[in-house]
Amino acid sequence: MASLLRSISAVARSSILSGNVALSRAAVAPSSSIVRFKSEAAAETRPTVRKPDVVARSDLADFGKYVAECLPKYVQKVQLTAGDELEVLIAPEGVVPVLQFLKDNHQAQFANLVDIAGMDIPSRQYRFEVIYNILSLRYNSRIRVKTYTDELTPIDSVNEVFKAANWYEREIWDMYGVFFANHPDLRRILTDYGFEGHPQRRDFPLSGYVELRYDDEKKRVVCEPLELAQEFRKFDLSAPWEQFPNFRDANPPTEEVPTKPEEKK
Repeated sequence: MASLLRSISAVARSSILSGNVALSRAAVAPSSSIVRFKSEAAAETRPTVRKPDVVARSDLADFGKYVAECLPKYVQKVQLTAGDELEVLIAPEGVVPVLQFLKDNHQAQFANLVDIAGMDIPSRQYRFEVIYNILSLRYNSRIRVKTYTDELTPIDSVNEVFKAANWYEREIWDMYGVFFANHPDLRRILTDYGFEGHPQRRDFPLSGYVELRYDDEKKRVVCEPLELAQEFRKFDLSAPWEQFPNFRDANPPTEEVPTKPEEKK
């Protein structure tokens, strides 16, 4: 019995020693994969900038051409932005047919409306942009559909195509004043009842038009025209990204995808 225990302890000591030797060798001489990883990390000068995917850009460009060929009446421009993101710019009257096509077409199947965003650029003739972000779970892809309008021209509601558009369109109506025709319940959703103006318009004052305060005499909250008693202060409005010059030309802002065949000279 004693000899058996001695033999087991000897085997255990030999295995422990061999393991320590292996660990020491691994610590002294790192593997080739670790060395390769360190060399690649040292060669990368801007690790936070996503590298462009040539295959993904090519696929998105081909799909943009396909949409433009299927709907030439509504698609006005197709472009790639921010690396590998596809944008389809359409006429305002094509909102419903284009989104219906992207939802039902077997090659697209963009059945999820992620959100609808608005943008105001007062210097343009059609100052408002309406951006639809849609997702295809079948093909794991996202695209943006953009259209435009002004203060008076309505846009058709896509509530019948995507039920999720109900509250998004109410939000854009509340913030920008873009009217959506055929919407089932178009009313304000973020501001209070009786609110005047649209806060996200660039000509809307930062302080608003009215102010609320509690009146000790009336014992309630009163709404009065805004009075600015504070003197004008000078604010530094320089862009914070100016201190990062490496990010200025990281990726081209837009790259137009040609949708029409080039004419032979």
